Amino acid sequence: MKSLALLHASQLVTLAGPKRPRVGKELSELGIIRDGGMLIRDGKVGIVGPSDEVERNLTGLTSQVSGAEKDIEVVDLGGRVVLPGFVDAHTHLVFAGNRLDDFERRARGETYEQIAKAGGGIRSTVEKTRAASEANLFAQAKKHSDWFLKCGTTTVEAKSGYGLTLDDELKILRVMQQLNNETPLEIVPTFLGAHAVPRDMSPDQYVDLVISEMLPRVAKEKLAEFCDVFCERGYFDVEQSRKILTAAKKLGLKLRGHVDQLSNSGGARLMAELGAITADHLEKTDEQGIAALKAANVQPVLLPGSVYALGSTSYPCAREMIQAGLAVVLATDFNPGSSPTPSMPMILSLACTQMKMSPAEAITAVTINAAYSLNRGDKIGSLEPGKLANFSVFDCEDYRELAYWFGFSQAHAVYVRGENVVRF
Repeated sequence: MKSLALLHASQLVTLAGPKRPRVGKELSELGIIRDGGMLIRDGKVGIVGPSDEVERNLTGLTSQVSGAEKDIEVVDLGGRVVLPGFVDAHTHLVFAGNRLDDFERRARGETYEQIAKAGGGIRSTVEKTRAASEANLFAQAKKHSDWFLKCGTTTVEAKSGYGLTLDDELKILRVMQQLNNETPLEIVPTFLGAHAVPRDMSPDQYVDLVISEMLPRVAKEKLAEFCDVFCERGYFDVEQSRKILTAAKKLGLKLRGHVDQLSNSGGARLMAELGAITADHLEKTDEQGIAALKAANVQPVLLPGSVYALGSTSYPCAREMIQAGLAVVLATDFNPGSSPTPSMPMILSLACTQMKMSPAEAITAVTINAAYSLNRGDKIGSLEPGKLANFSVFDCEDYRELAYWFGFSQAHAVYVRGENVVRF
């Protein structure tokens, strides 16, 4: 693979630091190198430092080698900002159709629960996804993958959950496998069979199906790394969620959870009890829930895009979580109903304006902290020697501009494993 030298970034935001998720003041320590540069070899980060230092090393390298190895592409970044590729730790990437009717109903003032009772919501997407062929699902999901890459995201966690039958859940997870094989975007698969209860089953019947049939097949075929559940009034209560997640843990799956989104049902405390990797949403989580997450070292994944899209003002208590010492993560919650955006820069803006996170804290939450929440902190999330060369170049001079300007893309180029996969 050809080597690549990148020089003259106004700010090379490395996120270099402790080899663990960042907490407290560490969230603001971005490891910025001014007039920074990098040497990329074999798809990984090699040398990182000031441009003149990288150039000196480059001269030494080219004098020592010959032939194909001497072929080093040099890119002048022209004073642009370079960041690690965004890591989106909560998405619903694979689905069919859209939810435009739900969108219009919300604009008329209907609530999430009212729309679901009227036949909209998750179940309407389930019907469309069941009806779609695997090829059609892949085609739409590939389009979504392109959207993420164009926004500077290079890794996403993706959940099933729009099938709610064994065959349809497996179909969604197989599409994720195909995406991993055929697109530059890295997909981290999560089984979310417990996303909603099918119309033709009781909640307890469906919980039994998830535990007895779905989870064993998913684990046997190694189709997912994580198991998730929508623990919420009208979906799965705490006891049902505990049963599903306990069964998943026994099968070797790591745990995540949609919790305390619409009501404080004790979901955060359940995630702490079960030793989950993350607790996601947390709009209604109280001080006791935050304390439980801290005691169990569970990472909160905050999703301001869904609060915004649902027309709510009940954002998660990010400042209280940071003050409590939690390793906060931000994600898009990309889905057709409650957060139809793949744009991490939009999430940065919402985090700063609505949750009062600083731009630096928000950047940490969508890079290195998100990477650790997916068990990939040793490979992605920062620009340090030995890590994958996943990074984005933005057409601005200061990283704070990503949250400051909103509503359009400032991405100039996106690289995955040292290959330029998006060029504007």
